[in-house]
Amino acid sequence: MGILATMSSKGQLTIPKEIRDQLNLSEGTRFFVSVRDGEVVARPKNRSVADLAGILGKPSIGVGATLEDFDEAIGQAVAEDDERIVREWNELHGKKR
Repeated sequence: MGILATMSSKGQLTIPKEIRDQLNLSEGTRFFVSVRDGEVVARPKNRSVADLAGILGKPSIGVGATLEDFDEAIGQAVAEDDERIVREWNELHGKKR
């Protein structure tokens, strides 16, 4: 289902309330905007810090982590996220790795 929206002279669109409510969007929400098959695609970037809980894995019991352990875990998580972003970008633009 779609709802008609009109672009302003400044290139701005107002997202209808029904869609904002459905996607839990609020003022200040940032979007990734791209073109897919001639259509504008806007994906909200609404991850919070709480969404990142557990990104480093479950902590070991009784063993302290070193700064190197943190660096390695963060580096791995960032590399995996980067690979995902590149893969999605290539899929959107019809390119293969």
